[in-house]
Amino acid sequence: MTSVLFDGIGLLYTGDPEAEELTDAALVAQDGLVAWIGPAGEAPDADQRVDAGGRCVIPGFVDSHAHLVFAGDRSAEFAARMSGVPYSAGGIRTTVAATRGAGAAELTARTAVLVAEMAAQGTTTVEIKSGYGLTVEDERRALRVAADFTAETTYLGAHVVPPDTDPDDYVRLVTGPMLDACAPHARWIDVFCERGAFDGDQTREILSAGIAAGLGARVHAGQLGEGPGVAVACELGAASADHCTHLSAADVEALASSGVVATLLPGAEFSTRSPYPDARRLLGAGVTVALATDCNPGSSFTSSMPFCIALAVREMRMTPLEAVRAATYGGARALRRDDVGVLRPGARADLVMLDASSYIHLAYRPGVPLVRQVWQAGQRIF
Repeated sequence: MTSVLFDGIGLLYTGDPEAEELTDAALVAQDGLVAWIGPAGEAPDADQRVDAGGRCVIPGFVDSHAHLVFAGDRSAEFAARMSGVPYSAGGIRTTVAATRGAGAAELTARTAVLVAEMAAQGTTTVEIKSGYGLTVEDERRALRVAADFTAETTYLGAHVVPPDTDPDDYVRLVTGPMLDACAPHARWIDVFCERGAFDGDQTREILSAGIAAGLGARVHAGQLGEGPGVAVACELGAASADHCTHLSAADVEALASSGVVATLLPGAEFSTRSPYPDARRLLGAGVTVALATDCNPGSSFTSSMPFCIALAVREMRMTPLEAVRAATYGGARALRRDDVGVLRPGARADLVMLDASSYIHLAYRPGVPLVRQVWQAGQRIF
């Protein structure tokens, strides 16, 4: 592969705590990795030069929570919510029925569209969950589709209990034959620990089985109300607890002391007209925070990390720096990755050039398409 010199960078946000922001900077990518960072006047020669023209450059966004393998449409459900119908987890079953009826080619094509949308908005690493099949073969198929687009695949057979199914029987399926079929295609296991889905004991049993099968753990926790999800995540050493909209004082303390990342999903609160998570409370306690889109057809049908950054600043009182850090470095931490979400020698050369002088504009100019170029592993993808 050729080397690429990015110079003329007005502001380089690296995500590296040791040198988080650099001005008048340059960066060299070679063989898919960052090879050099420093002052523009000291940049080494490279095979190709890209002039940023004074623009801001940041790491590619790391979207650590997305549900992209599905069929069907739930716009009518969204319209009903906007008319005052409360959100519940029941709508997931509508997507399950549509997904089961779709062919693999259709699921792959729809996933490709969403991944391309994400890339055009600066996302270079995405986690993709199953969870809209809820049978052994449909869950395995979803993970095979997801694996075409990312190494960060998550087995979410424990999304909801299918209709007319005994919950105990379903937990046995999820921890037995379904896990056996899905584990070879997954890196993670997740559980929707929530009223209407799975309780604390069921969540512990399912995650423990996944961990024993070699999968990392993550948990949907505290979306609709306080519950046991965060406690179980911290007890089992999960990488992240996601949503964290409703937390007890003990939950916050457990997240801070365990190092479990709190992944906040403001697109879900926007789409369901629910209270937003208290990011200031988490940050003040020393919890590592990530931002993700929760892209799914029911409760957060957005593929835009810039939109979620703007929501985090406006609605969750994060500073622009905290929000960008959560969408890059924080997302990488939620996936236990140190090669993405940061620009430093040895990291993957994933970077986003903004049509702006600073990342602040991502919140300052919400809804404006500020992403000018996106590079993944040293190759321009947008």
